[in-house]
This record gives sequence, C-alpha cells and structure tokens, in this order.
Amino acid sequence: MKEITNYQNQKVLVLGLAKSGLSAAKLLHHLGALVTVNDGKPFESNPAAQELLENGIRVITGSHPIELLDEDFALMVKNPGIPYSNPLVEKAQSLNIPIVTEVELAYQISEAPIIGVTGTNGKTTTTTMIGLLLNQDRNKGKAYLAGNIGFPASEVAQKVVANDDMVVELSSFQLMGTQEFKPHIAVITNIYEAHLDYHGTREEYVEAKWKIQQNMGSEDYLVINWHTEELRQLASTTQASVIPFSVEEKLENGAYFEDGKLFFLDEEIMSADELGVPGLHNIENALAAIAVAKIKGVSTVSIQQALSHFNGVPHRTQFVGNIAGRKFYNDSKATNILATEMALSGFENQKVVLLAGGLDRGNSFDELVPALSNLKAVVLFGETKDKLAEAAKKANVKTIILTDNVETAVPLAFAESSEDDNILLSPANASWDQYSSFEIRGDKFMQAVKQLEK
Repeated sequence: MKEITNYQNQKVLVLGLAKSGLSAAKLLHHLGALVTVNDGKPFESNPAAQELLENGIRVITGSHPIELLDEDFALMVKNPGIPYSNPLVEKAQSLNIPIVTEVELAYQISEAPIIGVTGTNGKTTTTTMIGLLLNQDRNKGKAYLAGNIGFPASEVAQKVVANDDMVVELSSFQLMGTQEFKPHIAVITNIYEAHLDYHGTREEYVEAKWKIQQNMGSEDYLVINWHTEELRQLASTTQASVIPFSVEEKLENGAYFEDGKLFFLDEEIMSADELGVPGLHNIENALAAIAVAKIKGVSTVSIQQALSHFNGVPHRTQFVGNIAGRKFYNDSKATNILATEMALSGFENQKVVLLAGGLDRGNSFDELVPALSNLKAVVLFGETKDKLAEAAKKANVKTIILTDNVETAVPLAFAESSEDDNILLSPANASWDQYSSFEIRGDKFMQAVKQLEK
C-alpha cells in the first residue's frame, strides 16, 4: 500500500462501524490520524468497537452526540448506509467538514489499478465475472474483489500491489462519498429507479452513479449499458473512452449480443448457450465483463473457459441442486420487482414454481403481472403474500399457495412441481419482515431444499 502522510495528526471522525467503518478506522490509525469512532450500537454488544478500543482508538457508542463536532475534525468518514439527513452529517456539512466513504481511502492507498462496477442490478454478478476473467490463465498478480461485494475496499487496498487489480463493487451510497476516487475502468451495468428513500429523486440517484467517472480521463475506460437511455445521453459528457454494450443492437465499437452469440468489436466470443447462468440479464452482465477483460488483454479462449464454468454467485439465481428432476435456484437477492422480472426472464419457455414475498413497502405488484403469466404455481409468504396473490390472480396463475415463510414454502413448492420443473426463490421484496438479511433468507431456502433429500 502507499504509505501516505496526509492524515498524520489529523483529527478524523469515523461515523458508523460495520465492516467498512472498522476497516477505515484501523487504516486511518495506521496512517497516523487521531481517530474517533462513533457508532450507535451500545458498547457492550459492539465487538468492533471493543476491538478498536483495545487497539488504542477512541470510541463513542450508543448515540450520535452533536457536540462531537465541536472538536474541529478535519474529515468525516461516513458509513455508506447512514443518510445525509442524519443530524451529525448535516452538522458536519454546515461546518464544511469533508465527508467521504471508505472507498475514497482505498483509492488513495491502492498500488493496484481499480476497476469500479456500479449500477442498479447485476453489480455483484458482473464484479464476480470480471474477477474470474482477469484471473483466468493469469501469469502476474491477481484480481481481488472488494467493496459492496463484502470485502471492505480499504482493507483489500492495503494488500494489493502494482501487478494486481482491484475489482470494486460500488453502491450509489458509496459513490456519493467520493472526491478524488478514479478507477482506470468503470462499469455501469444499468440504471433503474431505486433507493429513492435515500436519494429523494431519481435525478440524485443517477447523479450518484455517474460520480464513478467524474475524475476519469481519456486514458481510462467507461463501460456502459447502451440500452439505458440516460447513460447514452450522459456518455457525451465524460472524458473517459466509452465502451458500450447492448443486448438490443449491434455495436461496432463495443460488446453486443446477436443471433444467440456474444461479440466484442465484431469478434465472436462465445455462444449464449455456453454461459453457465441463464437469462438475458446475465448475458448483459457477461458482455460488460467481456469488455473489461478485452481492455485488459484477456484472450478469447480464457474468456470462454471462465464464463462457461461460471455458475452464479450466492443468492443471485444460484443453482442449488437437482432433486427428483426438479432444479432449485436461490435468487434471494431479488429484493425488488425488477430483479424478479429479470430472474424469471431467464426461464423463458420453462415450467417454474415461484417462491416470493417479504417486507411490505406499500407498493402494489401490478407491474409484475406480465412476468407471472406463464408460471405453473406460486408459493407466497411474508407481509406481501396477499398483495402478490392478487397479482398472481391477475396473471391467471392457476395454483396460488400462501404460507408462513421460506422454510415452509419449499416443501409446498416441491409438492406442486413435477420432473423437469424449476423451483425458484425470487422474492421481489426485502427480507426484513422475517429475516435480518437476504443472505439469511437464501440460506434458509437452501437448508430447506437439503431437507428434501432426507
């Protein structure tokens, strides 16, 4: 890592812990900053705060006292999930204290070039694909995954060297807290309306995503979904070299899908049938990853080998197993309607029993009706099961079953299925009515599937 000196003896407030805050606090302490950590979780039940205190770092837990900002901090490093409407953040803004997220620190210390991946959907799958492609048949260095994919960027940045690559999944929340951050290659998978409870408007959400390219120059590359109208319009405003990808049209200067095959700059890369994951959305993800791999000089043969063996990532249309001729897929990450629509599109002309439901955010599911129209059955759970049942009725789904949770849904779905059917968990809702995360919901699904084998 680069041993930068600009934080020595500087007072820095780290607001919010979790993985990224813990990593940022440790890094800043190592760089000689005078670190104060403030986290809302009480100290007695806060292992991260306890660890930092043992390392000689000042911690204040249980609340966010405004008077903290009387201490003349030079910088605030904010947990991405804490909104800018938080009183402590608003006060810092009024005092003109710079506010960043830990990916900014990662950029400042990383010796390796950064490949940043953002977008509404497909970020994790695309990030994972890129990592696999860059590591396929690699002779020098390694591609490391980081960021919103589960590995704090400021932690990974401490171990990478010049021959490596950092492939960083970036949320809009993280990007809002960047100033100098500059990837060598940036990918925007798509942009749909999301996180308006945080951003307030679609315009602010798009602006946050577009920050990924704000410091890029002509020597850098911006890989964007040409099917997204806003991205096509914004493409003319960036200084980076634009590499488009599309499943809708042939692109002579980018990656595209035509006649069942994936191309880059008119070179046939592989057949869509060779991809290890189903669905048009995964073809989009693969096109973005192929563009990055080609920019980095990865051979077509290596790309074919890596993508043909790619079976998805946990909780994202993840193949779980085959029991009595039924294929089970875990798409617990589908926490919105669009994600479920995309997942179902991957099973076109196949028989599907869908498991769905979760946190009620007040919306209806009318826009999901077309995607439900060809389902064999639905098994619904959680706060939204009645609303989803109404949507299924409008879609003329013949078998609609209501149950308590994912665990009880699995055997019911199995009982309604036949050989060669697909049983898909794709909830179209957040998990928080019953499960603390989509990962736990997906794990419960997979455990219930395993029980069927007994």
